[in-house]
Amino acid sequence: MHLLYSKHIPHLLLLALLLMAGRSYALPPLQLFIDITPEGGVLRPPAGEYAGPAIIKKRITIEGRGEVTINAEGEGTVLSVMADGSVIRGLKLINSGESHDRVDAGILIAADNTVVENNSISNSLFGIHVVQANDNTIRNNRVSSIQQEPSLRGEGLRMWYSEGNLIEGNQFIGVRDLLLSNSSDNRILGNTIKDSRMGMELVFSHDNQIKENRIENNIKGLVLIYSHGVEINGNHISHLRDVTGSAISVKGSSRASITHNRILHCVIGLVANAPIHPEHIFTLQDNRFAYNDVAMYFYGEKGGHKIYDNRFENNLTDVLVSSSSSAFDNDWRGNYWDRYEGFDQDSDGYGDLPYNMYIFADRLWMDRPMTRFFRGSPSLEVLDVIERLAPFSEPALILSDSKPKID
Repeated sequence: MHLLYSKHIPHLLLLALLLMAGRSYALPPLQLFIDITPEGGVLRPPAGEYAGPAIIKKRITIEGRGEVTINAEGEGTVLSVMADGSVIRGLKLINSGESHDRVDAGILIAADNTVVENNSISNSLFGIHVVQANDNTIRNNRVSSIQQEPSLRGEGLRMWYSEGNLIEGNQFIGVRDLLLSNSSDNRILGNTIKDSRMGMELVFSHDNQIKENRIENNIKGLVLIYSHGVEINGNHISHLRDVTGSAISVKGSSRASITHNRILHCVIGLVANAPIHPEHIFTLQDNRFAYNDVAMYFYGEKGGHKIYDNRFENNLTDVLVSSSSSAFDNDWRGNYWDRYEGFDQDSDGYGDLPYNMYIFADRLWMDRPMTRFFRGSPSLEVLDVIERLAPFSEPALILSDSKPKID
């Protein structure tokens, strides 16, 4: 059943409904239209602006066609979806409340099997809030937060105890983070996250797929905390230039698969420490690290990870370690190193000798933060050359790639 309220509700009846509601509105309230839409019905309001907040408690479809705006006027969550199987499409959701405690958002999804697509959410503290909601599709929405410092905004996507959701093709611009907490088996595909604090943070969220997203001009990229079996594939992560920033950070997480990503012009490309269970290694394969200050940083980890077929190009430092053993016990094989000076006499595409990396004076800026200003300077380069020609002590071997690739 399609409801076009400009035709089906006389103006006097609408006025009576407003008076019965006991509240004066500067705009017609969308809640009244929702309430008289039957279960399974399709609501297509006439183009214009409507008052929120509004709550959907029965399965309906709302079609906004990009011409319908819901304005919460600074009060609460703009639209709350509590009914399984509902469809929210083509709405503009604006002006949520500003309470972090209440998680005032553009849209709250607390139902299963809903579709939320092609909506615009702006000037709302949090964007999309998903609470104990499973098997939903959240696609092609554009989300931005309030105009505050990144730490004072809300998450563009906040997901809590939710599984089996598809987050695809959305744009999150000027939000705080995308946060998944205790949420497993979700797919986050082809989204753009930029001009925010953090791309994505996963906490106790296992077996999620993060694929072909674009993350740029944030403080940090992807952060995995005690989240196992996460697949990070085909993402483009670039221009993370804050001094504390990293493209991918893995802490206490096992069985991560990090493949086919492009990590460009970041302070640190990958930060990794030991998984909770040493036998649960992760795989790092076919990634490109280019123009980063540090491509990879290993600290306090036991090794054993598979690091195959990656490219290291024009990084200030390819691998940084907290101690000489931090990266040595990883399985390095088939990686391309632009600093490799060997030959390929048998023309098999790989160097005849292993690529060995040692610690020389060029890591002085790592051990003494005050020298960071001189990274790449002639003075530090001269010191490094002297150290390599006549080392004051035996340099430590931090990794050996047994089969370095040659273009």
